[in-house]
Amino acid sequence: MRRWLALLVAATTSLVLIALLVPMALLIGTVAENGAMSRATAAAESVAVAVGTSDLPLAVEQVPRRVTVFLPGGGTMGAPAARSDAVRLAATGRSVTAVAPGGREVLVSAQSPDGTAVIRVFVPDDELTHGVRAAWLALLVLGLGLMVLGIVLADRLALAVTRPVVGLARVSHRLAGGDLSARAEPGGPPEVRSVALALNHLAGRIGDLLAAERESVADLSHRLRTPLTGLRLEAESLRDPEEAARVQNRVDALERAVSAVITEARRRSAGRGSCDAAEVVRERVRFWSVLAEDQGRPVSVSLPDAPAPVAVGGEELAACVDALLGNVFAHTPEGTAMAVRLSSRPGGALLVVEDSGPGFDPGSLERGISGGGSTGLGLDIARRTAESCGGTLAVSAPEGGGARVELTLTAPGEALSSP
Repeated sequence: MRRWLALLVAATTSLVLIALLVPMALLIGTVAENGAMSRATAAAESVAVAVGTSDLPLAVEQVPRRVTVFLPGGGTMGAPAARSDAVRLAATGRSVTAVAPGGREVLVSAQSPDGTAVIRVFVPDDELTHGVRAAWLALLVLGLGLMVLGIVLADRLALAVTRPVVGLARVSHRLAGGDLSARAEPGGPPEVRSVALALNHLAGRIGDLLAAERESVADLSHRLRTPLTGLRLEAESLRDPEEAARVQNRVDALERAVSAVITEARRRSAGRGSCDAAEVVRERVRFWSVLAEDQGRPVSVSLPDAPAPVAVGGEELAACVDALLGNVFAHTPEGTAMAVRLSSRPGGALLVVEDSGPGFDPGSLERGISGGGSTGLGLDIARRTAESCGGTLAVSAPEGGGARVELTLTAPGEALSSP
């Protein structure tokens, strides 16, 4: 927008300046030419007064111009010049102005006792255009200065409009990323301020709706658990032990399914969280290290000393790490070495889990199918965790064998500001 406004102002200013300065430049040329011709005419008339007197030679010498006096008898006085057609026309008693080689000539006729004399004053082209080029250059500099000033003012005006719009876009990206506390700062033109207020109202309305959804989820959990409790009591009151056990198992399975649905709904309505990836990975590796020691698995761990904040909740990241480490234990023989490395990077962190097991074909992985004979849900959990914060999941098979999983996690600020 700033570039287009600058181009628009430059084009408009150029048209206005051309319409104003071109006639002014022509007028300056005309004024300079008229001034030179007027001065030449005045000089010729001052000499014409002395025609027929003895003061004529003195009058010719005092005029600081190229003056030629054509006397009635055919003689001349002053600067040498040819008797042109214009001179012969002026000898008839008419004062004329004619174009001569290298300039113009002013011819004034004067009566003397011997007849009509013609006074010729030559005006060179340099005198006709004296000061015109300097004036034109000044007009050109003035026009360019006005154009630059107009572009600068247009850029400042455009910046006053685009800065609030960019802020609105940034807030909208944060809202889309899950940061419902983001609010726009009203500013700029009234229309842009109105949009900012509307966006803030929309963000507040979204927060209210999510709060209402959390309350509905909580109410739903109470409503569902009440009949489940009744079913459990009914199952316990059955006389047949086998029938009671079978119904009890079904009730337990239903309760687990309902609890999973409620937990997922609460997680979705709670919005995006954040955690220290280094602390979460350290705690989960410590948990799995006990099993790794029992199976004789060498475990290499590399974690940063400083905190590594990421835009993922602690429980989600813990479940992701458990899924990745669980895949290693489930699909590699006991004693297989594994490595867990977490490194901070600009804008987030990189988690790498690799092992020296038999490996698999990364191209055959998809949800529900895995090259290791599993459902592939563990990697899908990790992928969804990474994508929830704007990160990525990459699976590869190193040349030396085994499997390598790279999980890119973005920092809270980066995740919220990315489109």
